[in-house]
Formats: sequence, C-alpha cells, structure tokens
Amino acid sequence: MMQVLVIEDGSEYTETLERFLTEGFSFTRAGSGRGALALLAARPFDVVFLDMRFDRAPEGELLGDLELVADRFNGDPVQARRFLEDHQGNFILAELRGAGLTVPVLMSYDFSAEPRRWERLAERYGPVDYLDDVASPAEVAERLRALASGG
Repeated sequence: MMQVLVIEDGSEYTETLERFLTEGFSFTRAGSGRGALALLAARPFDVVFLDMRFDRAPEGELLGDLELVADRFNGDPVQARRFLEDHQGNFILAELRGAGLTVPVLMSYDFSAEPRRWERLAERYGPVDYLDDVASPAEVAERLRALASGG
C-alpha cells in the first residue's frame, strides 16, 4: 500500500483521491506545512501530493516571512499575504528539503507556461513533479507511482 501525504488547506484533493484511487493507496492529510513536517517526522510516506495555493490557511500557519515578503511589495502586507498564499506550495517544498526530507513530491500546479521556473524548482528541490488541476485520476495515480518508484 502506497502511503501518500496530501498537503492542502482544504480537503478537496484528499476526498477526491480517496474516492477515485481506492486500490493500492492510503492517504493522510496535513493542513499546513508545519503539520506536514510533524507527520513526516512521525512516520514514513512514499510520496507527497502538494497543493500550491493555500488561500484558506490562517496567517499564522503560512510558511514564509510576511515582513520580508512585504518589502518586495513596498511594505504592503495584503499583497505579501496574497503572495505567500499563492506560492505556499513552494515555501512548503523548500521547508521539507531544508529539513533534510527527500520524499518525492507531486505538486498540483500547471508549470507548463513557466518552464524556467519549473526547471529551477526541479533542480533545487527534486525529486519533484507536477500535474495541473484538471489531471485525471489515472494520471495522478501514474505520477504518484512513478515518483514513489524513483521514476
């Protein structure tokens, strides 16, 4: 049974994955980066499914330095929070790797229009892959299996 940690601020991905990928997968949900780090420290997972946007997460649960990011937006904390929400998956991935965790990660985001950004992420934080939000359950299962097996 493949152990998959789903990191998302809602429950949509977990519910959908549990509904459609019933054979050979076991899903555990973490609602934040800190929650994911705690779960990964407590037990092993074969692969992580990571959402990019965390627009429902309480401010205190977002990873990243709000004040530092606000400096990029002329001190505007609203823009900074929006940036942290929209890119939270990147902050979580960086935190996982910074903690020495090498578990493969499948990100839910479409990087196809941003090839340089994706190449940098993959080079810096691999093993990692991505799927857009409209991927079929079969595509998700295929990518999870490939990542978990090192492919």
